[in-house]
Amino acid sequence: MADDWRNGGFGLYVHWPFCEAKCPYCDFNSHVSRNIDQKQWLEAYLTELRRSATETPDRILNTIFFGGGTPSLMDPDTVAAVIDEARALWRPANDMEITLEANPGSVEAGRFAAYRDAGVNRISMGVQALNDEDLRRLGRIHTVAEAHAAFDIARNCFDRVSFDLIYARQHQTLDDWRAELTEALSMAVDHLSLYQLTIEEGTAFGDRYAVGKLRGLPEDDHAADMYLATQEICEAHGLPAYEVSNHARPGAESRHNLIYWNYGDYVGIGPGAHGRITVHNTKYATETYLSPTAWLTAALKGSGEKERTALSPQDQANEYLIMGLRISDGLDIDRYSALSSYELPHGKLNDLSEIGMVEVQGRQLRATKNGRAVLNAVIRELLG
Repeated sequence: MADDWRNGGFGLYVHWPFCEAKCPYCDFNSHVSRNIDQKQWLEAYLTELRRSATETPDRILNTIFFGGGTPSLMDPDTVAAVIDEARALWRPANDMEITLEANPGSVEAGRFAAYRDAGVNRISMGVQALNDEDLRRLGRIHTVAEAHAAFDIARNCFDRVSFDLIYARQHQTLDDWRAELTEALSMAVDHLSLYQLTIEEGTAFGDRYAVGKLRGLPEDDHAADMYLATQEICEAHGLPAYEVSNHARPGAESRHNLIYWNYGDYVGIGPGAHGRITVHNTKYATETYLSPTAWLTAALKGSGEKERTALSPQDQANEYLIMGLRISDGLDIDRYSALSSYELPHGKLNDLSEIGMVEVQGRQLRATKNGRAVLNAVIRELLG
């Protein structure tokens, strides 16, 4: 139990909460601010890194992920200082993956070489659509031409580049999505994150939807057809799904996200960041202050952490099940049993296997392609 996290690895997540504009579909912790004291934010990040490292000594740091918000608005010197401090506090893996999320605007793309020099070796770009009209609907402030230009710059600076697309958008047909996805795959990428548009409460889209003003959204069956087409097209192009929404050529998978899905440990710093850390043989869920101002103030005083919760063995087993079934490799049945002290329910496993939702090979449990399409229902059945 004490060393279970080693099965998934150890990573660092750094949240930068600021954006140029708030997208109407976004429910992430992101904020628009014109006055950001980057030196003060760097001081807070470094303070948090040092505090976290005292609790997780002698770890090999496999990955760093700068997420947001829009981390490509960070000064490259700030990024470099965070990376250097993390390398000094933990033992860096020889092949440490360091990812930075970026928007494909010309300003951000102009910083790519500086981020590379700072130590970043992987870029994840929030393209979201290859259609200018849909980009405007999604509240994006870049154009398709800017996305292509930024992508070309990124490919010249980094060996590993991923980008995101959203499908099941307003008025989007299946043929539209097939054509757009094929165009994306022609850009010689090795990793794609492909998300179905979801309408979240508390977002601008959520407010419009509630009063009937968000028209043209696909019916559930139509969205499901888009999901299935996504799997088919990506697989045919050599980028099979290794997770519900993520596709990669073999070897190009996001190592940082695999730490989450393989239920490793990760430190989360920055406003609203979550973490999972094992301290003195107990695994904790950590959560930081959501407000950028509140987090900054607290971090500079010594800790930006708002709360931590000790996870029971069954909590850990449940989280491992939820995360592990997302990936094509699935989860280790013996590891689940070691965490929970209980076996997975054989009757439900057999029922789900008979209808083609899961498969058991040796001691590995996987959701099938059909099972991943309705994964929440499969998980509810196993946890129920």
